[in-house]
Amino acid sequence: MPAPWLADLERTLAEGDEDSLAVAVVVLASVAGVEVPLDGEERAGAVRRALLLLAAGGDPSRGLDLGGRAVRALATDLDEPERHEILASALAEIASEAQGLPHVSEALRGLVDAPDVAWRAYACSLLADALGADD
Repeated sequence: MPAPWLADLERTLAEGDEDSLAVAVVVLASVAGVEVPLDGEERAGAVRRALLLLAAGGDPSRGLDLGGRAVRALATDLDEPERHEILASALAEIASEAQGLPHVSEALRGLVDAPDVAWRAYACSLLADALGADD
């Protein structure tokens, strides 16, 4: 039986639109990213630089974009092959828990098949977390 949060995500995806898929991808990468080792100072510095890029582009409270400049810069700053491997492994682990949830499974398959997108989704989750911490 899938974890309750995965079942909730499945319902959201089944009822949602393209925006729901984007949010789900970031949520899945965020949960998987808990396994990714990041030094606190390295993370804080990279996130701070990405926030400056986001602010330089206009309203920092607007929605985040996986292809946006700030997300891409953060993903590049934290980029290490070992981290990608850990994220991919954690996504695969979540995929085994999501059996029987077709929408979540498809989103996870997309992330596993496109590791660069998965990495940007993880970076986006870090940036979203930093923006949410300001509330």
